[in-house]
Amino acid sequence: MQLAIFPLRLNLLPDGVLPLRIFEPRYMRMIAESSRRGMGLCLLGKSLDGGYSPLLTVGTRVEIIDFDLLADNTLSVTLKGVERFKIHAMEVEPDGLLSAEVQLLPGWHHEPLQPEQHILAEKLGLLFDEHPSYAAYYPTPQWTDVCWVVQRWLEVLPLEAEEKFSLMASNDYHEALHFLLQAVQEEEAAVRQH
Repeated sequence: MQLAIFPLRLNLLPDGVLPLRIFEPRYMRMIAESSRRGMGLCLLGKSLDGGYSPLLTVGTRVEIIDFDLLADNTLSVTLKGVERFKIHAMEVEPDGLLSAEVQLLPGWHHEPLQPEQHILAEKLGLLFDEHPSYAAYYPTPQWTDVCWVVQRWLEVLPLEAEEKFSLMASNDYHEALHFLLQAVQEEEAAVRQH
């Protein structure tokens, strides 16, 4: 499968929603051609010497669920994550747009949260309460679905790109779930010490 690639410092996973403002001509073209060729988001890695940021090779195919042409001729688009992919080959088109040959990766299984995992949904719920504009993108949150909860956490946690990449590139959510539960337990322990 061939996809136009949008490199970002933000990540999106299946069922995630991301609003973006598009102004560069190459990405305006990407949006205009999206129904014909498809597009994906990939994380940019940590800046190397010289300011170059490598493109990480697992991303998420996205679909446009809303768009609006703004008064300043930029585009406001809302993207939804569909499925993960791995890049096999990439080329740069004349205007700088990246085009990649990708292989779709199997989706993570949706399973019910176990009792000891409910704390992740509770803390994500608090985050939704604190950021109602973000929560508005999820009118029917899947609080009891461990896969959905883990994926939303991986989108909002302030982790290094390479760390997010290793978690989202896994064959299932278990590594990310273990990481998140450990982070919550450490936070709870730190709160108890104060």
